[in-house]
Amino acid sequence: MKLFRIRGGVHPEERKEATAQRPIEAVPLPALLRIPLQQHIGAPAEPVVRMGERVLKGQLLANSQGMISAPVHAPTSGRIVRIGGYTAPHPSGLPVRTITLEPDGKDQWIGLEGVDDPFALEPEAISARVAAAGIVGMGGATFPAAVKLNLRRRYRLRLLVINGAECEPYLTCDDRLMQEQAAEVVDGIRIMAHALGVTRALVAIEDNKPRAQEAMRMACQGDPVVSVAGVPTRYPMGSEKHLVQALTGLETPARGLTADIGVVVHNAATAFAVHEAIRFGKPLLERVVTVSGGAVRTPRNLRTLLGTPVEHLLKLCGGTTAEPERLLSGGPMMGQVLPSVRVPVVKGCNGILALTPDEVRSERAMPCIRCASCVGACPCGLVPLEMAAYIRAGDLEGAARFGLADCIACGSCSYVCPSRIPLVQYFNHAKGEVAARERARVKQEETRRLAAQKSERLERMAQAKREALARRKAEMAARKQAEAEARA
Repeated sequence: MKLFRIRGGVHPEERKEATAQRPIEAVPLPALLRIPLQQHIGAPAEPVVRMGERVLKGQLLANSQGMISAPVHAPTSGRIVRIGGYTAPHPSGLPVRTITLEPDGKDQWIGLEGVDDPFALEPEAISARVAAAGIVGMGGATFPAAVKLNLRRRYRLRLLVINGAECEPYLTCDDRLMQEQAAEVVDGIRIMAHALGVTRALVAIEDNKPRAQEAMRMACQGDPVVSVAGVPTRYPMGSEKHLVQALTGLETPARGLTADIGVVVHNAATAFAVHEAIRFGKPLLERVVTVSGGAVRTPRNLRTLLGTPVEHLLKLCGGTTAEPERLLSGGPMMGQVLPSVRVPVVKGCNGILALTPDEVRSERAMPCIRCASCVGACPCGLVPLEMAAYIRAGDLEGAARFGLADCIACGSCSYVCPSRIPLVQYFNHAKGEVAARERARVKQEETRRLAAQKSERLERMAQAKREALARRKAEMAARKQAEAEARA
């Protein structure tokens, strides 16, 4: 099929060879599972179990709160031993509310209810089951999948794109999943296409994954809806806006959604999770994780229960050959630094990387020489060097005028910068600061609104008192007047 060129991007060393040929392996139960209640964008889930309670595999542990939220379920059977703060798998290392489950080793399921013919279901019923299963975008975005499946209510959709690009170096979990369980992934794609009401679905896979392309083409051979498109190996091809542009030639509006141009994007692992949820009633309890990096003795692809500690995975991989210079969740371009090996695997974790000093660029940053390499590499057409200059000067409004909100934080600019300036760190910091200011502004406006409402309420009460007093005075005067007239 015809592909369209996207601007910018880089070609980082792939380093996928360590795990590309490693089949997916199951992970034995750890001693404890730590299940954070915030594994998605949106409000954290609220516990519905108590300490000491025995739960079964697949049982609801915490329910979603609001539309942009997702429930969490027990990855195995066992006993709840703690509900409280635990270190988050996030660079901040701050504690988040977490349920700790002690497995009993029985792996005993709760009753599940699958569907024999998903295509007989109404689209709303499919999205409701996906929401109840706690499925989120498993490419790392962790946006609740059911919200995307409901976009047909607000947008005129025509195409479903399955993101199988997996453009980050080291990661091969989606590659292996598409090779080993292509039929299940394609079934999930068909179900999602039915829910969205589209008649066409494209699975986009980078050309450096020929076996995944072949397996997926075999699985959807003769299918009138699903087909496979090979896309160039170029980072960040996995960015959904750029993937859609490469496939359709259509550009997503600034600060808009791909749904604005009629396209919805889901990850290949999300499609597999939808298959499991609809066909068998299974909630999202596990995912495939690539464990790799120069410091890992035996890199692997592991089917991992959510809540499994990172140190458990590293032990299964033979441990580390040296103290990692950097421990990441996700790829080296957009992944997050982990504060400890004790943190758990969560829904959005597609990789655990333990990198050596040779794999981490830690040179001292030099002054910007205004070579504009970052401008050429930016896939969003931004001017990173100018945005960074504004941010260094504390002028976030200036950075916003240069398109800070449109930055996808892919790190291409930092990768090509000859002065080793950590540009993407500037942008992530500035976005966080802008978001904090916006939250403070909203809170201030809300406080002002509530104060104004209180003043109006007090004024109405005072006015009512004044009117009541005036009425009583008038009634008293009228009564005295009537008594005087009666005496006369």
